[in-house]
Amino acid sequence: MSHYLIICTVRTQGYEVSDVITKFYGQIDETKTTAHQKRTLEAIAKCRTAALGGHIDSCDQCGHIRVSYNSCRNRHCPKCQGVEKEMWVIQQEDALLPVAYFHVVFTIPHELNDLCLHHPGFMYDLLMKSAWHTINTLSKDPKWLGANPAATMVLHTWSQTLVLHPHVHCIVPNGGLTSNGSWQFPKKGNGNFLFPVVSMQNIFRAYFMTVLHQAILKGQIKPPDEVKSKASYYKWKDSLFTKKWVVYTKKPFSGADHVIKYLARYTHRVAITNYRIVDINEHSVTFSYKDYKDDAKQKLMTLTGVEFVRRFAMHIVPLGFRKVRQYGFMSNACRQKQIAKARKALGLAQKALMTKAERKAAAVERLFGISDPCRCHKCNKGLMVTLEVISPNKDPPTPLKKPTVIPI
Repeated sequence: MSHYLIICTVRTQGYEVSDVITKFYGQIDETKTTAHQKRTLEAIAKCRTAALGGHIDSCDQCGHIRVSYNSCRNRHCPKCQGVEKEMWVIQQEDALLPVAYFHVVFTIPHELNDLCLHHPGFMYDLLMKSAWHTINTLSKDPKWLGANPAATMVLHTWSQTLVLHPHVHCIVPNGGLTSNGSWQFPKKGNGNFLFPVVSMQNIFRAYFMTVLHQAILKGQIKPPDEVKSKASYYKWKDSLFTKKWVVYTKKPFSGADHVIKYLARYTHRVAITNYRIVDINEHSVTFSYKDYKDDAKQKLMTLTGVEFVRRFAMHIVPLGFRKVRQYGFMSNACRQKQIAKARKALGLAQKALMTKAERKAAAVERLFGISDPCRCHKCNKGLMVTLEVISPNKDPPTPLKKPTVIPI
């Protein structure tokens, strides 16, 4: 290799979440963040920097040089999850059925936010299980469906202003599989969803509060801080039963493309994306948000840097928690077999679901326009060969410190 051009990319976007964390992380009260939250914030701050190391690759045909720093690969990082998200969407596309799909959102009252902060794993798991219990119970009822349903659920814990707002988005196919393997469409319904909203609200609330009450009595979790006595506890519990729990349904998606677009937008979303950050100064952060109480108008909000980091950290889910789940005949335990049954019942030709390797190759091609991630994107002929591995916290070698910079 006698001559080559070193090309680096520069960031055209003004601000990132990592900038906010780097600037204000040292000012937050460490007693109010868990060890898992701290590790997550540190990982996001170091993402795609020399702190995580990287590698220098060269094309074996044209000599193009690429310097890449490693990603943190944390699921809360706005810069990561691109390939993982696309792989997941491709998996859902592969299993789509030629039926309408409904969108329903289950939300718990804000009076439970304190428990969500202190027991996030239990509360968020209960939220998702309660939503599925509601759908499954009504689906098994011969009055409404009398079949085995399915649902794809995505947990979100934030509002547009980053305050705590736990809710779960559900995508539910129009119908289900009967015990004899046939497809059963709804026997009743108003076109907006499979079941009456009031029935869903009552079952959702009753199941959630029953399990929560049992957990509190057994000492598995502590009641809210404002509950000081047995009498105040039962008053608090009864007040939650008198509230109208929000179960929001939308009209069915018009087609498979709309289902996929929705999934792509919501499944791997983090609390706030980089493009919403408008300004960062010495003390505060300004970001855009939609005010849904005012016709979803775009507005700006300014928070102190410390408050921004605190709000962002609230939405870091517990280690190992699965915030995207499949239930019913689409659950991972029986997915391949049950999807085949559903396709047969709906008169579709059978096909094998894609393997993980096939989904990854398809995702890379969609995102980057190349089928092979090792292929040189400059000449599209050669393969990128690693010349040197950059150790964490080490600058690139001297010849690469002043590259030709081409803005993108």
